[in-house]
Amino acid sequence: MIGMIMFGAALLLLMLGFPVAFTFGGVALFFGIYAEGMDLFAFMPYRIMSVMQNTVLMAVPLFIFMGVVLQRTRLAEQLLTSMGRLFGGLPGGLAISTILVGALLAASTGVVGASVVAMGLISLPVMLAHNYDKRLATGTICASGTLGQIVPPSIILIILGDVLGLPVGDLFRAAVIPGVVLVGLYIIYILVLTRFKPETGPAMPDDSGLSRGKEIRAALLAIIPPLALIIVVLGSIFAGIATPTESSALGGVGAVVLAIIYRQFSFKMVWDASKDTVKVTAMVFAILVGATAFSMVFSYTGGDYLLEEWLLQLPGEKWGFIILAMLVILVLGFFIDFVEISFIIVPILAPVAEAMGINMLWFAILIAMNLQTSFLTPPFGFSLFYLKGVSPPGVQTTDIYKGVLPFILMQVLVLAMIVIFPEWFGMSSTY
Repeated sequence: MIGMIMFGAALLLLMLGFPVAFTFGGVALFFGIYAEGMDLFAFMPYRIMSVMQNTVLMAVPLFIFMGVVLQRTRLAEQLLTSMGRLFGGLPGGLAISTILVGALLAASTGVVGASVVAMGLISLPVMLAHNYDKRLATGTICASGTLGQIVPPSIILIILGDVLGLPVGDLFRAAVIPGVVLVGLYIIYILVLTRFKPETGPAMPDDSGLSRGKEIRAALLAIIPPLALIIVVLGSIFAGIATPTESSALGGVGAVVLAIIYRQFSFKMVWDASKDTVKVTAMVFAILVGATAFSMVFSYTGGDYLLEEWLLQLPGEKWGFIILAMLVILVLGFFIDFVEISFIIVPILAPVAEAMGINMLWFAILIAMNLQTSFLTPPFGFSLFYLKGVSPPGVQTTDIYKGVLPFILMQVLVLAMIVIFPEWFGMSSTY
């Protein structure tokens, strides 16, 4: 039972607010010395070296760099302005524009925090100025900003590909349809809500002085550069021309090219973007090293065998396991980050899923969709904090919490659809 006590101690320390990487590493050190002594950690240098030599994980800093550079090019501002003019005349048009821009930012940057902050600064004041309901405005921004978790190129898909031993390109392909369905569901919800409650999202009067043709032209000019980058990055993967790691390098170069196009390029900008990339990458890899030590001690103490044996005896067999796994990930997402769940919880669940003959590609997409929800769920959903940090004083935390609830339900609905009807999404639940 040492492994189970160790797991509970780690979760307790995380909920108390201790740093993630040091929590996993410290708990592993304490229980490892208790169970075996310092000799157990003689293999840690080799494990760390294998992590550092993993070419799949090289895509993580490169995609982060791409996202940070694009965030500094005023790409979101250009897109939101153009889309707002294009759809603003519709009830809920500004919210629909925000969803579409969020999808484009997700496919070109994949950085949730940058997307939420950018749209919170640009889109939220405009929606509030046009008398949008605070809950609809804030919920739309948070939900659209988190699309970067499921729409490729997604950092979480790269991490899951490494943890589950799946080709990242296959994960990117499998995530496209769920991402499109989710975007479509968001738009349908906004259209229906504003149809029956027009006061929640009034149409924006056209005061730009541009003809419809010029508005469409301006929107296309704003969309084409990021769309070209998406085609270069994802198209090279899907066509088999480049690996995800190679395409992430293409994405980094493409982001710099876009910065030049938008006249935002400077060596200082590249330096600042590089520093931000190093900070985020160091955080991810520090957690990975701590999680590696934790999983090594957890496995040595027999915790994985005990948990696997219990999970294999669940009623309902495969479906009982899937339901429990999704519930556990959903609940843990209320309190801890997707990186910790990916490195600690997923490796425990993966052997059981394989033993039951579950299609691991399908299982990975279920996890990714579930982890996306963790960015919206109170009390610790990161998107909620990102938006609150840039919201005007009149927007309360309760407005944001209430605003995201319909979008959480829609994400859970799409998750349930993938579970029940995997063939609709081009997948199968078994090998």
